[in-house]
Amino acid sequence: MRRVALVTLVVDDYDKAIRFYTEALGFRLAEDAPRPDGSRWVVVEPGTEGNGTGLLLARAKGGDQQARIGDQTGGRVGFFLHTDDFARDHARMTAAGVTFLEEPRHEPYGAVAVFQDLYGNRWDLLQPAD
Repeated sequence: MRRVALVTLVVDDYDKAIRFYTEALGFRLAEDAPRPDGSRWVVVEPGTEGNGTGLLLARAKGGDQQARIGDQTGGRVGFFLHTDDFARDHARMTAAGVTFLEEPRHEPYGAVAVFQDLYGNRWDLLQPAD
């Protein structure tokens, strides 16, 4: 079996990013290990262990990486958070201060709303249609 295990998300601060993804989005901290170069290996996951692609939160190094924080996909939705209960997660995320860029809408493929993370990266919260 093959799958995408991790996707790198460039951030400015490990702890700030961990707080947002675990508290506001409800992800779990899967790993946080120091590296010999002073960086950290930080992975957050949206569900239980091994259930979903993890995000490697990588602190930007240098101007080129710092310039990409919050705009890794050129303003397009670049990340898709699937849920089995759109109303529950939308309400919880809104209460936690997550910024939604539109009202929830119902499409043939499911219930969806675009939100942004603490850096401005665009995400879809999506409950796929049955």
